[in-house]
This record gives sequence, structure tokens and C-alpha cells, in this order.
Amino acid sequence: MIKIEKATYEYKSLIDDSIQQAVKNISLEIQKGEFLVILGHNGSGKSTLAKLMNGLIIPSSGDVEVMGMNTKDEENIWNIREKAGMVFQNPDNQIVATIVEEDVAFGPENLGIPPKEIRERVDKALEVVEMVEYKSHAPHLLSGGQKQRVAIAGILAMNPDCIILDEPTAMLDPTGRIEVMNTIKKLNKVEAKTIILITHYMDEAVEADRILVMEEGNIVMEGTPKEIFSQVEKVKELGLDVPQVTELAYELKKEGIDIKNDILSIEELVELL
Repeated sequence: MIKIEKATYEYKSLIDDSIQQAVKNISLEIQKGEFLVILGHNGSGKSTLAKLMNGLIIPSSGDVEVMGMNTKDEENIWNIREKAGMVFQNPDNQIVATIVEEDVAFGPENLGIPPKEIRERVDKALEVVEMVEYKSHAPHLLSGGQKQRVAIAGILAMNPDCIILDEPTAMLDPTGRIEVMNTIKKLNKVEAKTIILITHYMDEAVEADRILVMEEGNIVMEGTPKEIFSQVEKVKELGLDVPQVTELAYELKKEGIDIKNDILSIEELVELL
């Protein structure tokens, strides 16, 4: 789906004009249908990597290809954005219309899609994110989680193969986070979309097929959720947490209780205990 080869992204510091590297010589392949989570604390380069993936920024060196199209080729850029849609942290920044269904139709209209097909796409997108009953509502009256689901529907209506989500739950309350995560899981499992999720919530990362951990522009850990979170001390050294249930198992093990250290769910721990 996405192939990154030796990509580096440099920018000029606003403070002293020095050249800073946000992403350093990264090579990575993301498979079609994969659910990939990228973790890292602020400034680790994860958002920069996401923006490289759909051509919002172009690598200073190296290449990024989306379904075989290089982001450096200007004539490809709209095709790339159609294939790899991006959802940002603040849904208010992505909502442009005063009625929900008009907002979801905004992208397809700009692509010049016939009205009949736009209608079908909007209905399908709102159905997937379970917001059909709100289609005539004003977006600013919705909850944070509902707004983010409308923003996701707006991307879905463009019919992408891949959806990149940059901390989509960061500004939401716990209920909103659950709503959005359920939508993301559905997009991956039911709609067969490739999902790239950037988050700092460890319980969201548990759902992934594969996790990348970034630090200072480099990928420092890579593996399945079990492989990553079983290395409790290493993850903490990087300034990140592990899921609470994994930490509990880790503390029990330290107290001499013979228990696995790759537990990711409460159900799993209850069964073992």
C-alpha cells in the first residue's frame, strides 16, 4: 500500500535557523489491509511521518510511494490523496459545511463526481460511521466523538484505500474515544481499509496488527502489540506507558507470581489468575 525508502525530512528551526531532522532515513512498508499504529511522545516525528504518507509534505531525500505513485510527482498528488485520506486531531478543523451531509459531500464534489454517485457515497459513509440519523444536523451542535466520525465519513466519501489518522481521539472524552475507535476497527475489519493510526493512548495501540515506536525521528521498536508491550522497561525508557493491565501483570511477576508478561486484555489476565 505504502512504501517508504530512506526518507528524511528536514526543516529550518525558527529559533536559530539550524537545520533539524524530523524524520531520519526511514524505510518502511505498509501492507494493504494492515492496521498499523505509530507511537511516540511529542516531537518523535510520528506526525511528520504521517504527513509524508499522503503527500502533505515531501521528503527532503528518499522516496514515499502510495500504491506505486511517488509523492514527488506533482501530477500524482490528488490521486494519492484520494487513495490515502487523512483525519486530523481536531475535527473542527476538518468540518467545512453547516449541515452534516453537505460536509461529507464536500470532498466528492471537489473531485467532480456525478451527483447521483455523491448521494450514494454520502449515505454509505454516514452508515459506516453510524451517523445517518444526524445527516441533517448542524455539525457544531454534535459531541466531539460525533464530529470526528463526521470528519471520518468525509474522508470515506472520497473512497480511499488507506486512512491515516493523526491522534484522532486526543481532544475527545472517554465516550468519544470509544465511538471513534469502534469506527476505526470497523473500517479495518469490515470495510477492509488500510489503517495507520497515530496515538499516545496505549489501549488503542493494543488493537493493531503491528506497532512502530518512534524516537527522535527514528523507528526504535517494531512488532506486534504483544511483542512491544511485553518489553515494559524498554517502553518506559522511551517515555511511554504500557496498557494498565500489562503493567499489573508486570508488577505481579516482579512480586514472584508466575505470570506471562504479554497480557493485553483484562479478560486474559482474569483467566490466567
